[in-house]
Amino acid sequence: MGNQAGTGTRTAHVICEKERSKLQFEFLFNSTLWTFMIIVLAFFVLMFIASGIRVLKEWERVAILRLGKFKHIKGPGVIWVTPILDKIAMKVSLRLQTYAFKTERSLTRDNVPVVVDAVMYFRVIEVEKAILSVERYTVAVELAAQTTLREVIGKAPLDEILAERDKIAAHLQEVIDIKTEQWGIKVTAVEIRDVVIPTQLQDAMSREAQAERERRARVTLAQAELEASEAMLKAARIYEESSVGFALRIWNVIQQISTNASLILMVPTNIPDAGMNASISAAIAAGTGGIKLQRKKTAEAES
Repeated sequence: MGNQAGTGTRTAHVICEKERSKLQFEFLFNSTLWTFMIIVLAFFVLMFIASGIRVLKEWERVAILRLGKFKHIKGPGVIWVTPILDKIAMKVSLRLQTYAFKTERSLTRDNVPVVVDAVMYFRVIEVEKAILSVERYTVAVELAAQTTLREVIGKAPLDEILAERDKIAAHLQEVIDIKTEQWGIKVTAVEIRDVVIPTQLQDAMSREAQAERERRARVTLAQAELEASEAMLKAARIYEESSVGFALRIWNVIQQISTNASLILMVPTNIPDAGMNASISAAIAAGTGGIKLQRKKTAEAES
């Protein structure tokens, strides 16, 4: 009886140990499984969060669409876009942008074919309009600039295009800005860099400019001669009215040319004698004694 009781006790103890080991194994298995599931779930959650993170530069903005409908504008810095639900429609730069464009042989108002090379400066001021109002705002702005340039060139004569580039450029800026305002675009400036005209026309304009310069030179010379003749006529009238003034003028001329020692000056007798000898003496005293003055008297000439 005692042996049977001991055997039963040992058997029960073994069974308890097995059950305890089984329970421990199930607990460890369940704990490991739950830990693995939590890790996997955390990984997918982190991937879900990371997939929606975006970093935008200071000058960048994006439009967010939720289930196809516009929600808001985001940026700059770190933003989060809800995966599956949200979508970035377009990334827009707020910096000043440039676009060079030109017309290929456009006709001016006076039917002269020209090639005008210009550059435009613009920026996006309303991101929502730039994204939602037009498919590609850069292409739309470029096409608007080209068509406007053709229109403006076709309404202006060649002389105005060549001489008033700033005025033409300001008009271009105003017209293009009106067209692009509905797209949230601001055109800040337009500059005309070059105007190319046919070679034959360049030669003709060069000849015309040369002829114009010659004409102005001739007009200036004619005006100078006219003024000189009027001054001489006025002086002649004064000398005619005053014989003393005429004599003083002659003595002034004599003193001016007295530096030439080899000059022989013939002085008519009809010049008033008053002050003549004194003037000659003054000239000789000043070191101009090289002039030989011979007064030609009318009586001696007749004899």
